[in-house]
Amino acid sequence: MIKLNKKLVAGMLMVSLSLTSCNSILEEEPHGIYTPNDFYTEQGINQGVTALYRHLRLLYGNGYYMSATINGTDEATYAQSADANFKETDLSGAGQINMNTFPTGMVWSAVFPYINTANGIIQNGAAVGVSEALISEARFFRAFDYFLLVQNYGGVPLDLGSGELAFNISASTKSVRNTVPEVYTKAIFKDLETAIQNLPSSPRVIGGVTKNVARLTLAKAYITYAWWLQNPNNIPTYPHADRVDPNGHNAQWYFQKAYDLSLEAINNPGPYALEPTYYDVNVGSNDRNKETMLYADHTESSAYYNEGNPIGFATGWSPDNFGAWMMTHNYTNVRSSTSPTTWSAVSSVQRAATQDLGRPWTRLAPTIESIKNTFADKTNDSRYDGTFQTTFRGNWNKGGISNVILYNANNLPVKQGDAILTFLNDDTELSNITYPTAAGKSNIGAGEIPGRADFVIHASGNSRIVYPSLWKIGTYRTDNGTGLGYPNASLTRPAYAAKFSEFYLVAAEAAVKGASGSMSARDLVNVLRARAGKWRWNNNGNAPKVQDNSAAMIAATPSTITIDYILAERSREFYGEGYRWYDLVRTQKWTEYAQTYTIGGVNYGDHTPQTVTRNIQKFHYLRPIPQSQFDNMDMSPAEEAAYQNPGY
Repeated sequence: MIKLNKKLVAGMLMVSLSLTSCNSILEEEPHGIYTPNDFYTEQGINQGVTALYRHLRLLYGNGYYMSATINGTDEATYAQSADANFKETDLSGAGQINMNTFPTGMVWSAVFPYINTANGIIQNGAAVGVSEALISEARFFRAFDYFLLVQNYGGVPLDLGSGELAFNISASTKSVRNTVPEVYTKAIFKDLETAIQNLPSSPRVIGGVTKNVARLTLAKAYITYAWWLQNPNNIPTYPHADRVDPNGHNAQWYFQKAYDLSLEAINNPGPYALEPTYYDVNVGSNDRNKETMLYADHTESSAYYNEGNPIGFATGWSPDNFGAWMMTHNYTNVRSSTSPTTWSAVSSVQRAATQDLGRPWTRLAPTIESIKNTFADKTNDSRYDGTFQTTFRGNWNKGGISNVILYNANNLPVKQGDAILTFLNDDTELSNITYPTAAGKSNIGAGEIPGRADFVIHASGNSRIVYPSLWKIGTYRTDNGTGLGYPNASLTRPAYAAKFSEFYLVAAEAAVKGASGSMSARDLVNVLRARAGKWRWNNNGNAPKVQDNSAAMIAATPSTITIDYILAERSREFYGEGYRWYDLVRTQKWTEYAQTYTIGGVNYGDHTPQTVTRNIQKFHYLRPIPQSQFDNMDMSPAEEAAYQNPGY
């Protein structure tokens, strides 16, 4: 019984949304404000369905949601320009997660109004002539949102004021949380099972949900619930519930169901498939490809449809897509010289609206362990090159500097497109690097190797202020022309929420946990590892690279696959995309994997790794219910304390 504003009960929309015919994009029409009466008309139901797609933008592509989902894990920590939104989620002494921590409260605040939108569609759709296929899109989103909620907060309310899973049209100041088993068995599983039966195999509109989108979500829900039932590390749940399935199934039954669903999707892919190379999955020119199944979409052609100014100075707030800025260091501070003898500094790497550059915010940084250990094989495996930008190239002419040649490390000449700054793959060159005591000639504390014209930083020398940037989700535009484009605008790329490739790793994880079928865990993992060995382009070398290292990748796969190996593969495949916190919490490996990490300091020239210890407690495996929820409820202090997750 969440308190909802009557005028905004359908999803807090200031526009309503209407759907067009098959294989069209989602279109939005100005309409004012939704009211409950709209949900008793066919037009209102159709508009509500599109609103459900729109609400993905509140999380996916949001930089603060990145803080909640990758910060504080083995993938990332806070960077030099971070504020409390990033320091608190790191749990490393610079701040503590609490009821007012914005990133950890985002899911709660974002999804409940849209759950009620889905309730209205499901409750009233058939009566106004809407097909069950369309209603099942709402069933999918209701389950999708409840799955996000239960992973973050434990048990959550199924009754928003008018009964369990009923459309609520009146404000309520009372709320009762259901248990984790109730949320899964009453809402998530039933909605997704029905959706799979009734959704089409191919999307009704571009980016629309299908049987396989629902299968992936249900397979992930099954496997997450199976882990919850097992509870290997005695992580507490809330509200208290016995780890017993109301339907009488054990964890093994759910692991097998996750495996079977994943194999069903792999064998019946519909319009989806793996891209031929990892580069093809992430390069901006191939957005909305056949591997990407669900996404928060954006466009550069219209500020209205983009819900963010595609050519102006974006503020960095939902529904903008701005997550790529967070793990982009301020590369524009690097300097070269106009003279080979007297250091006359100019900015040789200008801010540009390209995937390798983009707008730098320096809020998140990769841990040294993620660079050195997760992506240990940077020769055969293309995924490091397809994830990070490690080479920053000269583009000064686009910023109005007319010099044909500049002078860089060792006062050697560089031309447009040459490497100005390179983050080295490992530490093998460390003894050859001369670092300045502070910012030095490069202005960012980078070092020099005799004979090299590019400034360099060794892998263990990455810090909170200078580090490889996250290329895979970076800026992509088609309208830059010969200039720098619009690097400060809202990103116009889709932000992905589901990929076909995840079926292989969900099934592999289930197989490690005892599920059986036609493909072993090693078979499944090797499908993605073989693909990772195939190169067609060297991103950081900025040159073609036609090479097939699949055999070497398969040969390097251990004969026995463990959960630890699955988690390593998941990070290599989905690094920085918002999976990691969920993966480590599901498998109860968060403390083991993320308790300590190393990284350099916040000042230029600081290349000495510091070991940092996080204070991850068992209660942190659930996020706090945000303060805004309590502000809208009429409860005694004792009732509020009982409503909140323990530890907060």
